[in-house]
Amino acid sequence: VQAIPAPNPLLVAHSQEMADALDLPLDICLSDRFKSVFAGNELLPGMDLYASCYGGHQFGNWAGQLGDGRAINLGEVYTKRGEYWTLQLKGAGPTPYSRRGDGYAVLRSSIREFLCSEAMFHLGIPTTRALSLILTGEKILRDMFYDGRAEYEPGAIVCRTAPSFLRFGNFQIHFARKEYALLKDLVDFAIESDFPDLEGETKQDTNTYLLWLRMIMEKTVHMVVEWMRVGFVHGVMNTDNMSILGLTIDYGPYGWVDDFDPGWTPNTTDASTRRYCFGNQPAIAHWNLTQFANTLVPLIEDIPAIQAILDEYPSLFAEKYQNMMISKLGLKEFIPERDRTLLETLDSILQVVETDMTLFFRNLATYPIGKEFKSEMEYLEPLMDAFYLPTQLSDEKAATIAQWLQTYQQRVQLDGSSAQQRQRSMNCVNPLYVMRNYLAQEAIDQAEAGDFSGVVELLDVMRSPYLEQEGREKYAQKRPEWARHKPGCSMLSCSS
Repeated sequence: VQAIPAPNPLLVAHSQEMADALDLPLDICLSDRFKSVFAGNELLPGMDLYASCYGGHQFGNWAGQLGDGRAINLGEVYTKRGEYWTLQLKGAGPTPYSRRGDGYAVLRSSIREFLCSEAMFHLGIPTTRALSLILTGEKILRDMFYDGRAEYEPGAIVCRTAPSFLRFGNFQIHFARKEYALLKDLVDFAIESDFPDLEGETKQDTNTYLLWLRMIMEKTVHMVVEWMRVGFVHGVMNTDNMSILGLTIDYGPYGWVDDFDPGWTPNTTDASTRRYCFGNQPAIAHWNLTQFANTLVPLIEDIPAIQAILDEYPSLFAEKYQNMMISKLGLKEFIPERDRTLLETLDSILQVVETDMTLFFRNLATYPIGKEFKSEMEYLEPLMDAFYLPTQLSDEKAATIAQWLQTYQQRVQLDGSSAQQRQRSMNCVNPLYVMRNYLAQEAIDQAEAGDFSGVVELLDVMRSPYLEQEGREKYAQKRPEWARHKPGCSMLSCSS
């Protein structure tokens, strides 16, 4: 394919951390040539642009052929660290897989992808990355909520990076077409290129493929557990949006859980069924892995062995999830007879009244242990900042939460950690700053008015999500009431 040249490219922001990984110094990133290359206006020696074909299940149904509709791969870079990175422009024009789309991207969705990719990296969550965000100088027609009110918006291009952009759907399309020889070639290529732990295998055989499937399952479990840790909701967990490397990929209508609600989805398209809501993500990952495993049947021909791996998912996820939640509570290890009920009741405690998930766990790190309060309401005072509507705290609701807090106090005392140890360990896994939708929307509103300072500052804040940053308290506040239903701050469409 060929990128469509941008008429008037302007660099909005770049990630110096990603640039460093690619051996690009700051002066190069601020040069006109950098802007030209990553706006799709210039090819460097060795670049051979292409778009990939893939298929996928969308909202549980086989959608047939899909593909890189607005993503154009520039090529692969081998760095001084011995790492491979694929560079990909999102929004640089149509490809053969654009279907009814135009292949372009707008500023609001590009800001969201650019910022969230890097925010997730700094949170320690497996993700594709973003190198640059560039305005094209064009206006692109978009219907943000699919309601017939299309408007022209500023065009933009994000340079995305990843060791590999291979998705479940890249393999599904060949299985669906019964192209089994090509499927085997792609599987063998993926193992050789991206799974060095399997390099010791002398040949690609049934055992190798089974080991590969299990590794993909483990990576997927880790990714989703990490999503749940910080309250991230992907919003579109179609199989074509699932990376074989367990990377968070395709930032569309994602969101962060503000008030804890397992049934919340950020995707307007998913509003009726809530298939991809926060609490469903573990089960959907299992379902998606099953669809992926089906594609390997022609290569493995041992369905019971495949099923045995898939059957490990529930227990593997439960183990990783429980350990993650125990770390969020500042405890040393999961003790089933004591902690299973503590964790199970926590979900309901967070829903007694609207409770900000991020601030609840952050404030819990400094909760006084061993202190007896005079009333049940006093037990809640150290956490009051996390409640959206404190007036909803009736005596009965306060008593329910206070009872859990008393149990938690006893469990912490049993653990024997000092207050400083507990706070330090909890603050390493419970972020203070997350990419809340309203924060991204504020930066978008500024950028669309020609002021990019909000994008740059938000990127900088998200570089240190676990550390208190003086003067940036506004980024650590719970969602303001004005943002509860504001477009871009609550739910978004796939156009976003």
